[in-house]
Amino acid sequence: GTRSAVLNTEARTVEADVLSRRCVMMRLVDFSYEQYQKALRQSAGAVVIILPRSISSVPQDVVRQFMEIEPEMLAMETIVPVYFAVEDEELLSIYEQTRAASASQGSASAAEVLLHTATANGFQMVTSGAQSKAINDWLIPSVEGRLTGLGGEDLPTVVIVAHYDSFGVAPWLSHGADSNGSGISVLLELARLFSRLYTYRRTHAGYNLLFFASGGGKFNYQGTKRWLEDNLDHTDSSLLQDNVAFVLCLDTLGRGNSLHLHVSKPPKEGTLQHAFLRELEMVVANQFPEVKFSMVHKKINLAEDMLAWEHERFAIRRLPAFTISHLESHRDSLRNSIMDRRARIDTKALTRNTQIIAEALTRVIYNLTEKGAPADMQIFTDQMQIQQEQLESVMDWLSSQPRAAQLIDKDSTFLNTLEYYMGRYLKDVKQHHVKADKRDPEFVFYDQLKQVMNAYRVKPAIFDLLLAVCIAAYLGVAYVAVQHFGLLYKMIQRLSLKTKQQ
Repeated sequence: GTRSAVLNTEARTVEADVLSRRCVMMRLVDFSYEQYQKALRQSAGAVVIILPRSISSVPQDVVRQFMEIEPEMLAMETIVPVYFAVEDEELLSIYEQTRAASASQGSASAAEVLLHTATANGFQMVTSGAQSKAINDWLIPSVEGRLTGLGGEDLPTVVIVAHYDSFGVAPWLSHGADSNGSGISVLLELARLFSRLYTYRRTHAGYNLLFFASGGGKFNYQGTKRWLEDNLDHTDSSLLQDNVAFVLCLDTLGRGNSLHLHVSKPPKEGTLQHAFLRELEMVVANQFPEVKFSMVHKKINLAEDMLAWEHERFAIRRLPAFTISHLESHRDSLRNSIMDRRARIDTKALTRNTQIIAEALTRVIYNLTEKGAPADMQIFTDQMQIQQEQLESVMDWLSSQPRAAQLIDKDSTFLNTLEYYMGRYLKDVKQHHVKADKRDPEFVFYDQLKQVMNAYRVKPAIFDLLLAVCIAAYLGVAYVAVQHFGLLYKMIQRLSLKTKQQ
């Protein structure tokens, strides 16, 4: 990514012949990786990428192309500052004037180029902030809450996990609607539904439910890693140390007509995780036949720097876990893009996926199939139905703000609101604040993620040169004219004198 933040250079568009030490402006609709690399190869002073007000108005092929480019931009260490700015009338006016000035440099006539260069308006782009600095101690906040089961002390525990942070090439524009606002939305709706079931003794199940909204998910699931260390290595008693039935991780559930259960090791028959897989298959087949469901088996590759899915953090610690998602591959560019906005969420698909998960989970912990419940019986209906309006409002709240890990600290309004929301339905809700392990993977966060950029209207240096030449020419003409006028005056005087003498 980019380390530098300070900017004080003249604006150009990529059409200009010379980009060295210039601020290169690009619009998203015209953006390409080749142009971006051209600017960097020519030692541009900075790059400004102009985004439209509404991402939903951008053609899908442009969105898809940019999402494919983002990982390349992030993987490349960039010395010059790279800014993203949302367009408005003034910014578009600056861009159009800059493009006209840049395009004129390719004209056939040198005189035209000189004239246009001298008369055109230029812009000096200047940031008002300081140079960015590395953040030494980055804290990862996470939130947990629980519903205690009915029965003995050694009850099995079902853990439901979703990471709340988002990711993209520009942290302040990373709203992460599907990844992973949808996962948090489903987690909160499950908390609401099961809190109602656990309120009454006759519907109080014999399972503990542990809900965990983890931080640092986009950085190798750092919050989950440190949470597991605290609960398994540094304490004598926790729900994770006792009888864990399985861990269900929720990730990217906001669209599509497919669901995939990602596992590191296929569940064995007779286990509760296998029962959950079976119930998922049955609920989909009998209640939602339009949905394509499959189990995706991928072994954990410890040689890679980044884990594929969050359940792998639990699997490494020998806890049975899986991730449910509408994505078939963890490499899908949707998971790490600033293009992952609210408009891409299909609320009906999100509601349907929530119901599928809730139905399957309920059938498992209440053992309904063994008790003879019909396969097509819907549990969450009438007063207990999934509330689509509530899911929509939660998604609106989540996707209305950037949730990049660098922006979330222990005092953030988002985190306090999330804790309050979980506290409405769960018991023992609390935050965890741990320091990131910067060796897994290696990363450094910098401050100055958002700055004010000023555009000053300036004339090019050649304008001053031409103006000086014109002034010098004018003074020269005036001087010659005065000299000639003086000579002419003397000649007239002499002629006048001779006439008088005669």
